[in-house]
Amino acid sequence: MGDVPARPVPPGGVALAPGRPGAASADADAAAGAFPAPRELGRLATLALYHELALAPKPGLVSFADTGSHADMDASTFMRSLFALRSYFPAIAQAGAHGASMDALQALGLQAEARMMTATGGTNTHRGAIFTLGLLCAAAGRAGARQAPRTPQAVQDALLEGWGEALALRARRAAALPPVSKGQRVAQALGLRSAGEEAALGFPVLFGSTLPALREARRALGSGEAALVHALMATIAVLDDTNLAHRGGAAGLAFAQDEARAFMTAGGALQAGWRARAWALHHRFVARRLSPGGAADLLGCAWWLDRVCAP
Repeated sequence: MGDVPARPVPPGGVALAPGRPGAASADADAAAGAFPAPRELGRLATLALYHELALAPKPGLVSFADTGSHADMDASTFMRSLFALRSYFPAIAQAGAHGASMDALQALGLQAEARMMTATGGTNTHRGAIFTLGLLCAAAGRAGARQAPRTPQAVQDALLEGWGEALALRARRAAALPPVSKGQRVAQALGLRSAGEEAALGFPVLFGSTLPALREARRALGSGEAALVHALMATIAVLDDTNLAHRGGAAGLAFAQDEARAFMTAGGALQAGWRARAWALHHRFVARRLSPGGAADLLGCAWWLDRVCAP
C-alpha cells in the first residue's frame, strides 16, 4: 500500500480528536440541554464528512490510504469538495430552524451541488451527503428552534413533521416518471428503495442500524476508528445501496451485502483481527469496482448524529 499521506486539517481549521470513547446509548439518548446552534450543526456536518473520508479501511471507498474503486477521484478531490460545502450545512440548518419549505431546502442543495461540481471539476463527491446530511441539519435546526429534547428521535421526528409529506410526494413523483439519475434508474430497474424513499421514511437504516451499531461499538471498544468500521459494515449489510447496484448490478449488491453480513457475523470490529479482515474485504470490493457510497453517506450522518446528540 505504501505510505499513507498525512491527513490535512479538516475544514473548520481545527485538528480532530479520536471519536469520543465509551459513549453509552442511554446517556446520549438522555442528553440534556439545547441542540447546537445552526452554525455548530453545520461545522459538525463538515467534520462528519471528513471523518468518513479519513477512515480506512473501508471497502471500495476513497480514503487517504488509496482511491478504492475510483479512478476519477482521490482524497484531495474530496477535500476540495468539503471546503466548497462549508457554508451549505450551517445555511440549511438555519433554514430548517426558520421552518423553510422543501422547495427552499432543495434550492440550497442545488446551489451546494453546483459549488461542489465547480470545486471538483465536475466530479460527484458529495451529492448524496448534500441531500441526506443536509436534510438532517435542517431537521436538527427545526428541533432546536422548537426546544425539542436533544436526541436522535427528536431529529427524526422533526424531519418527518417538517418535510415528510413533501418528501413522500417527491418520491412518488420520481417513481412515476422516467428516472433522471443513475440511482433512480437502478432503483427502478431492480426494485430497490431509493435515497428519496429512504428519506421519506425518515432514514430507517440510519436510525435503526447505522447509529445503533456505531454506539454499540463505541461502548464496547472506546475506539472511534473501529466503531466507524463496525457501523459501516452493519449498514452495507442491510442498505439498498444504489451506488453498489449501479456499479455491480443486482449481483454486485448481493455480493457486498453478503460480505458485510459475514464480517458482522464473525463479530465485526468487536473481534480481534478485524482490521486485516476489513482490508481483505476492501481489496475484494476494489477487484469488482464496487463502492458503497450510500452506506458511506449514512456513516457520516451517524457520526454527526452521535455528536449532535451527545451530552
